[in-house]
Amino acid sequence: MGTNTIEANKAVVRDFLEVFSLGDIAGVLQRLHPEATWWVSGTLKGLSGTYTRQELGELLKGVKGVYKRGALRITPVSMIAEGNVVAVEAECREELSNGGFYDNRYHFLFEVEDGVIRRIKEYMDTAHAYATFLAPSQP
Repeated sequence: MGTNTIEANKAVVRDFLEVFSLGDIAGVLQRLHPEATWWVSGTLKGLSGTYTRQELGELLKGVKGVYKRGALRITPVSMIAEGNVVAVEAECREELSNGGFYDNRYHFLFEVEDGVIRRIKEYMDTAHAYATFLAPSQP
């Protein structure tokens, strides 16, 4: 697999993250293989686990209101690729509708197939995600 293919796969991932960061759910789904999966690390009920393309679309629709601007902006920090796999170190800092902030760091492993995303593995600070989205509110 040549450098052109590797650079093309990185471009697919960059484009995907840009569209994701806009909150364009239809655009996100168009960039996913029909049998794509998104796996999220950890054991957080309602967040961790494997999502199909359809389930991811429903999840994204359900969380739009959580973010003040309607989307989670994921900013790539570094990206390396080999074959059809692209590894991305990324970060986010997004204002929430409740006035708080979600500030996390990620490692994503993307598998690209025929110019679309076939598989995503997401690793993050699950304790921060729990505290931000799932922990009981303090009185």
